[in-house]
Parts: sequence; structure tokens; C-alpha cells
Amino acid sequence: MGSVAIRFKGKLISLFTEARRLPNGTRVRLEIIRHPGASLIVPFLNKDRIILLRQFRPVVNAYLYELPAGTLNKNETPLECARREVAEETGYRASRLRRLGFIYPVPGYSTEKITIYKAEGLIRQESCPEADEVIKTLSVSGRQVRSLFKKGRIIDAKTICALALCGWL
Repeated sequence: MGSVAIRFKGKLISLFTEARRLPNGTRVRLEIIRHPGASLIVPFLNKDRIILLRQFRPVVNAYLYELPAGTLNKNETPLECARREVAEETGYRASRLRRLGFIYPVPGYSTEKITIYKAEGLIRQESCPEADEVIKTLSVSGRQVRSLFKKGRIIDAKTICALALCGWL
């Protein structure tokens, strides 16, 4: 490791620069976004239907079709985050959560690691999205998911990865 300098520290992320030597001997100066990590949930209503979100994303100024996901709170495990997020965003509590895997969505500049879970045995409860979340929940079949994807309507990378892990794409 080389010299590290913090350039920005926000509520969610921090931007650092760091000098490193690569395995081939080349020295580089990296710009790294340090992220606490996240969990993503594929909520199954039954074997043929999942809950998909239509969520407004102000950074890209668009509504996107996504699966429920959220950033880990301090000292929160990915599993705890998954339980919290599925309830907050869908209005369902999951009786069972099974880890499917994880992804690094942008490993060229971020440490973010997203752990992906399959949620089953959903029990209806009141949803409580955060104030900055504009979300509509949709119950969709596998056929509908594949149609949305083929039409270029599902463009969120983490959602595409999770759907592929479940065999839905």
C-alpha cells in the first residue's frame, strides 16, 4: 500500500486517492470510493411471481425497475440489512432469506459489495419507505420480467445480476 489521502467524506461514501503498485510492478494512483456495502433481495410471492419496484432515482432523473436493496447501516450484517430493506420497501416480512451470492457492481473505482438474497414465505405488513424513496411495488411473473428486460426497461445492473442468479433472465 502507498499513500492514502481522503478527498471527500459524505454520509454514505468517501472518496480516497491511493498510490499502489500493481502485481506487474506498475505504480498507479487510484481514485477509490469506499462504500459500506449493500444487500439486494429477490422477494418471491410464490415460485412464479416476484415483487419488483418502480423507483424514482433522482441522480439519473428517471424511474427504474429494480429489486429491493439498501445500504448496510453501521455494524449491520448483510442479512440484517436484507430483512430491514425487504420490509421497508415492499411491505412484506420474509420468513426465509437465502444468500445467493454477491457482486461488486463497479470494481474499477468502488469497494461496494452487494450481497444478494432470495426471500420466501412473505408475510404482508405495512411498508415504510424512507422519505427520499419514491417507490411503487409491482407483482410480476417471470414472463413479465423477461419481457421488460428484452424491451430495455430493466436496466439496473444489480437487479439484472440478481435476476440472472435466480434463473429469471
